[in-house]
Amino acid sequence: MDTSLFPLFLKSALIGLSIAAPVGPIGLLCIQRTLDHGPRVGLATGLGAAVADAMYGAIGAFGVTAVITLLTASRTLLASGGALFLLWLAWSAWHSAEPKQAAAAKGGVKGWQAFGGTFLLTISNPMTILSFIAVFSSLAGGMAGASPAWMIAGVFVGSALWWFILVGMVGRLRERLQPVHLRWVRRGSALLLAGFAGYQLMSLAV
Repeated sequence: MDTSLFPLFLKSALIGLSIAAPVGPIGLLCIQRTLDHGPRVGLATGLGAAVADAMYGAIGAFGVTAVITLLTASRTLLASGGALFLLWLAWSAWHSAEPKQAAAAKGGVKGWQAFGGTFLLTISNPMTILSFIAVFSSLAGGMAGASPAWMIAGVFVGSALWWFILVGMVGRLRERLQPVHLRWVRRGSALLLAGFAGYQLMSLAV
């Protein structure tokens, strides 16, 4: 890496980390799936969001006007679809079987399913693209001539780093929890996911 680009890469990584770190629906899913299905599925859940963040970062960095216009115009549709998906995830978490029973019956949640679900959930939030446009415009203004690829890579690395940290911490906790504790975690996650869905739907009416 060109050392002159390291400050830009680092700033972008911090942006990715700050976007991923706050506890939201993706964080809850990552925690729940790590506890229920293990670190591999939990990490796949987080990386789906990291790839979506990087994709939105690419749109913001390269300034793809047509895509930005389309996403902004589709805000209501995307947000509604994301809220319905959250409600489905909440229902699934509330009614899911014990991890061992689920694994025996269906093989458990697959990594590609976890990855794809959170990728779509993150993509369905059009406010993310507006945030990236604002932030990347500011960064690009201070780094004239720099390749947007370094900003995109930084966002992905920062976001992915958070998911590695979170899954590592939750994976350690997983070994100490009893099935009854995991059941309450699933139900608490279900209620919070439903709450996020309700908030997202209410925000559309404002």
